[in-house]
Amino acid sequence: MVQKWIFIGDSITECGRFEDPQDIGVGYVKMIQDELAQKKDAEILNKGVGGNRVTDLAARWEQDVLSLKPDLVSISIGINDVWRQLDQPQMEQVYPEEFITVLDKLLAETKHTGADIFLMEPTIIEENNDSKGNQMLVPYVDIVRELAAKYDATLVPTHTAFLQTKKKDLTTDGVHMTDAGNKLMADTWLEAYFTAERK
Repeated sequence: MVQKWIFIGDSITECGRFEDPQDIGVGYVKMIQDELAQKKDAEILNKGVGGNRVTDLAARWEQDVLSLKPDLVSISIGINDVWRQLDQPQMEQVYPEEFITVLDKLLAETKHTGADIFLMEPTIIEENNDSKGNQMLVPYVDIVRELAAKYDATLVPTHTAFLQTKKKDLTTDGVHMTDAGNKLMADTWLEAYFTAERK
């Protein structure tokens, strides 16, 4: 029986899916699909939408996740929740208190469906571990880790992977991924997946 896997998030997940007839794009989701093609009987759906924050996910959660009755849901969110505080400070912001409240609700709803949940740490804002954006990301990363434990979700340590890698040129602008950045995300996800599968 073919499983249905949903990858949902912002532009890092979207990564060209709207220009792709297959609606998968050219980013880490595509790389995961290609890697698992011969190993798993899974239909992979990319539900990334550029600019999304956790509140945007909440607005489309029923349509893009729950109504599709997925077997696995992978969530990558948090970058824009911080980045908007830096590049559009005039906007109404999503601070950590709201971020955890909204994400907790989405996870509770998803847990009730029986789907496996994969929570990806927000990646990076600038390829400099000490950047202001990366410092502001810390509480959001901590929230993702906390909620992964609460809901027995598989944590994908993407933030950790980016901070620890010695590779350069992982992003085009400090946020959006190059092929190397997408590969690091895909490799980190797959390692978490296969580790969870062996348990």
